[in-house]
Amino acid sequence: MYDFGLVGLGVMGQNFILNVADNGFSAYGYDLDDEKVEALKTLGGDLDKVSASSNIKTFVKNLKQPRKIMLLVPAGKIVDGVIESLLPHIDKGDIIIDGGNSFFTDTDRREADLQVKGINFFGAGVSGGAKGARRGPSIMPGGSKSAYEHIQPIFEAVSAKYNGEPCVAYLGPKSAGNYVKMVHNGIEYGLMQLTSEIYDVLKKGGDYDNDELHSTFAKWNSGRLQSFLVEITSEIFEQEDDLTKGRLVDQILDKAKQKGTGKWTSQNAMDLGIPVPSIDVAVSMRELSALKDERIKADALYDRPSVTHMDKEKLEELTEKALYFSFIITYSQGLHQLADASKEYGYDLDISVIAKIWRAGCIIRAGLLADITEAFKAEPSLPNLLLSPNFVDKVKETVGAARELVAFGAQNGIPLPGLSNSLTYFDAYTSSKLPLNLIQAQRDYFGSHTYERLDREGIFHTEWED
Repeated sequence: MYDFGLVGLGVMGQNFILNVADNGFSAYGYDLDDEKVEALKTLGGDLDKVSASSNIKTFVKNLKQPRKIMLLVPAGKIVDGVIESLLPHIDKGDIIIDGGNSFFTDTDRREADLQVKGINFFGAGVSGGAKGARRGPSIMPGGSKSAYEHIQPIFEAVSAKYNGEPCVAYLGPKSAGNYVKMVHNGIEYGLMQLTSEIYDVLKKGGDYDNDELHSTFAKWNSGRLQSFLVEITSEIFEQEDDLTKGRLVDQILDKAKQKGTGKWTSQNAMDLGIPVPSIDVAVSMRELSALKDERIKADALYDRPSVTHMDKEKLEELTEKALYFSFIITYSQGLHQLADASKEYGYDLDISVIAKIWRAGCIIRAGLLADITEAFKAEPSLPNLLLSPNFVDKVKETVGAARELVAFGAQNGIPLPGLSNSLTYFDAYTSSKLPLNLIQAQRDYFGSHTYERLDREGIFHTEWED
């Protein structure tokens, strides 16, 4: 009998189940595709702890009770279909774990439905891609705490480690795990957009070639910008193209696709009333990038300023500081959303724990997360990272560079929407007086929506027209 079952033997599932076996637990896989089943048996043959089947009855019968069955399949109706196919064969007390990027309300619905049937269910976001699944991902579980205790030893064994600590922790009830993974992905969108903008301004504003871009990002990765995304960015610029002479990055079409988690983050932030403009614009830029044919036509219709090249030493200093500043702002927005969602949905999230399990294994892992962990440990109810004494000096030291770089981009026709939105968010969040009093006056003028006053309590309305 096997300790752990996994449904979905694609690259991610295959790597995860081999990781489980590497760490001393027997694991049994299931997939409708016989080729994937045989591939897993071949890869796991020397481990003597891995097997698989394309027969669901055989799969379930080979698992120890309470059965621990993880699903690594695409989000949506496929998850519901797999659950339905499992139900006739499993027993009360068994555990189903959704390891995909399911929308959090779907997780709440599934947990409620399965609870009635006596089946434990929880969502566990898994970050790190296929390599992370094999070597150690960051895992974000939420749902039944008692059910999690059965899977905890396996998850702690297979997860990434940061200074010996596993990058997994029980996060909260219901859909807490899927929600945290959703916001993780929203932050990921923001950081990727910012990194692409810095690449653009170095190339256009400093005439950097790919070797210079590689060495610059590699240098940054050894400093305060140390992160998975900066690391892989440096490596991307070195990759030769197999089909042409030159580097691969220069042959890749500038149309970025998406699977929806960034959009979900943005949409839900609006529902909660939490501003996340660095994430919003990252989603919008992927949508704008898809309009390639229209962009080509528009480019031919309008003049663009001639780019004035900046001294490379100065540009490198400005871009490093601006990227660090905007990384802080993007994490601030995502964590602010998590804090408010925790209250709204009853998750009781500990933001310091979330930052801690993001320090290794996941796509947004970064040296900055160690400082973020400490900030929320010192002040668990901190509403926004910008209010942390640990971050005030970091922001003060870098915001000037962000201002200068945004101005340089505007003057030279280099679009920097992520950086611009990060700066605007900072200026608005740190302004004790905003011009929204005029908006309230306009709303009252045309719609009698009322307003509040600075000098006295109460709700007021004015008859603005004679």
